[in-house]
Amino acid sequence: MIVFDLRCPQSHVFEAWFGSSAAYEDQRTRGLLSCPVCGDAEIVKAVMAPNVSPKGNSRAVAKSDEPPTPAAIKAAMKALAQAQAKALEKSEWVGAAFPERARAMHAGDVPAAPIHGQTSLAEAKSLIEEGVPVAPLPLPIVPPDAVN
Repeated sequence: MIVFDLRCPQSHVFEAWFGSSAAYEDQRTRGLLSCPVCGDAEIVKAVMAPNVSPKGNSRAVAKSDEPPTPAAIKAAMKALAQAQAKALEKSEWVGAAFPERARAMHAGDVPAAPIHGQTSLAEAKSLIEEGVPVAPLPLPIVPPDAVN
């Protein structure tokens, strides 16, 4: 397998894997390649750095050339908030009973259902150690019993 960075005329750069360099050329000449962003089929190899394997099991961290704009951050946070709100619509608020309900569902004592509630960090760690699938919500919420 060989990996190439490819580029379209709109300067969208993307990565693609091929069985060989000849396989890339064959697909390009037959018009089988297109930009995943804009769909343009005029694709060329982009300038790319050689692929040097990292030492050990470390992973290379992708660095952005520019920090995200405030508008981009706001849009991402809005999308995250909307996704969380949609998930919570289908979930039952169980408040402080969360650890007990999660354990009961995990043990099969009560039917499994989406729930959310509150617990301490120590209790959350205990649930995880017991194999109970739990995760914190990405954004804070106002508990339904605290709303005026």
